Amino acid sequence: MGAVDFRVGGRIFATLAAVDQGYGNLMLDPEQQAAFVSEAPAIFLPVKGGWGRNGATHIRLAGASEDQLAGALHAAWKLRVEKSARTKSKNAKRSRP
Repeated sequence: MGAVDFRVGGRIFATLAAVDQGYGNLMLDPEQQAAFVSEAPAIFLPVKGGWGRNGATHIRLAGASEDQLAGALHAAWKLRVEKSARTKSKNAKRSRP
């Protein structure tokens, strides 16, 4: 969609789609999102609409510390790695004779 994105296993875990508004975007789950927003509401906020209800989260880039950004990126990356592994496992089980 023309934005810089970060992927693992071909799937996006973070983007710079809203960088012109000062945000990066993280693909978290709703529980992770709630924890980040609760810990630092001035830095993290849900993306509006359905994407946000499913865990898509803005991070205010100018206000985030290096540790906050690294921690959030790691959480999003790890979630995507785990989801990719589960998907591969399911697909492998389905293809067995």
